[in-house]
Amino acid sequence: MAQPDQTKPIYILNGPNLNLLGLRQPEIYGRETLDDVAAACTALAAELGLELRFHQSNHEGALIDWIHEARGAGAGIIINPGAFTHTSVAILDALNAFDGPVLEVHISNVHKREAFRHHSYVSLRAEGVIAGFGTEGYLLALRRMRTLVAS
Repeated sequence: MAQPDQTKPIYILNGPNLNLLGLRQPEIYGRETLDDVAAACTALAAELGLELRFHQSNHEGALIDWIHEARGAGAGIIINPGAFTHTSVAILDALNAFDGPVLEVHISNVHKREAFRHHSYVSLRAEGVIAGFGTEGYLLALRRMRTLVAS
């Protein structure tokens, strides 16, 4: 397998309410915190020879700013847009301006939940979607991203 571009980091972006991971609806999202997810991703990234930029915001504009930043600085984007998944054409437009691979992650299986969660604007841009694997979905996405940026 080819080596990934180690000069550009992978951006892992997290949307609204993910700062409450481990506290908010643990029966759906589990008990791991976002800090736990960041630590696991950082450890796996080091193993895979990748650098990370890990961010979370409850504000749509901040997520868009990080996507814009990734246009010049990032090799790929892994995004859990939270509720913006279902509402944000602005995030879709920003992702469409990014040339690298995009992977969408959801902790819960959005297809088993309310009907409004079945639609994703982000999926229109993403190379792949991982849903329903809990926080392990981030690690699965990171492994796949390594393959995508190495090819």
